[in-house]
Amino acid sequence: MSLENRNYIRWDTEGVERIPPNEAEDIQAVADMINEAQMGQFNRGRHSFGGTHARTQGLIKGELIVPGDLPKHLKQSMFAYGGKYPVAMRYSSEPGDPGLDDRIPQPRGFAMKIFDVEGDFMTDGVGIPTQDLELNSTPALELADAKTTREIIELRAKYANDKEGLYRELKSRKDAELQQARDQVPNMHLESSRYYSQSAFRFGDYVAKFALIPSSDTQKKLSDETVKPDQHDSQILSKWLKNFHTQHEAEYLLQFQLLESLDEQSVEYVGTPWDSEKYPWQTVAKLVVPQQDSFNYARKSYWEDSLRVDPWMGLKTLQPLGSANRLRKVVYPASSALRRKLNGRPEINAKSIDEIP
Repeated sequence: MSLENRNYIRWDTEGVERIPPNEAEDIQAVADMINEAQMGQFNRGRHSFGGTHARTQGLIKGELIVPGDLPKHLKQSMFAYGGKYPVAMRYSSEPGDPGLDDRIPQPRGFAMKIFDVEGDFMTDGVGIPTQDLELNSTPALELADAKTTREIIELRAKYANDKEGLYRELKSRKDAELQQARDQVPNMHLESSRYYSQSAFRFGDYVAKFALIPSSDTQKKLSDETVKPDQHDSQILSKWLKNFHTQHEAEYLLQFQLLESLDEQSVEYVGTPWDSEKYPWQTVAKLVVPQQDSFNYARKSYWEDSLRVDPWMGLKTLQPLGSANRLRKVVYPASSALRRKLNGRPEINAKSIDEIP
């Protein structure tokens, strides 16, 4: 069967989302623990960062190009018509430690703030013509749902200075392999990495996950370049990015993987990727990044201290779905509010890319 004629599941089909008992309590507990970690961070350095993705490796600007001839099943949401959109982006490391050494393998993040978006926005995004997309370098997330997130963050807090103790606890869990995988990811050049939404979103009429795939030959050639702790310094990932972006353009394909089976493609549990052989990725747009300095200090300060990135502020037709995303709906504004209060900086919801340094 051709990709155009497959039986994609509508976003409002019964069973796409299944909210478990006590999820709200788990989510609030996570929000409180994230705020507590932020307070600890502030007390140590007198400055507050996000509860996760605290370390910036680079910030860039580019353009998202949507072709006008997509097949009907991909003409969804902001991709229904051809167009070009300005985009601001940030590379980061997933943990909540802004001083994390680049030589330590961890999942990496890639956030996109897309401007000049038109459509019907969710409540928090009314009047702000942007769409935020967040991606990570691993296709699965160990914080697989709200209950798991609460359990793991409690363990990380309890064993904050005892990695052996933490690993003893993790190894006793049924999802031990998933929980330990974050420390075993390839520590590679960020420009050659693939990035994944991990969780599912409404995709117009349907449901999908999304990913960014490096598509230029220059980026692909970097795939074998990995960090060597005995040869590289603590800022090597930032330095590699800066060297690349000052000399080369970058291109990524934005692809979507559509939901076809509620039994095989869980929306609620994001600890297992959807089978890409059975449910293929399909390209909907291209991200183009011109040569530039990828570590602008003013831009870094603006993004970290003032800008809010939150997919719950975007289009209704790209609404986040599943437990991990319902958690973000509570945790993100709570984290942002405390960070702005402690740092004495107002939250800024930029409406134009020209507002970003």
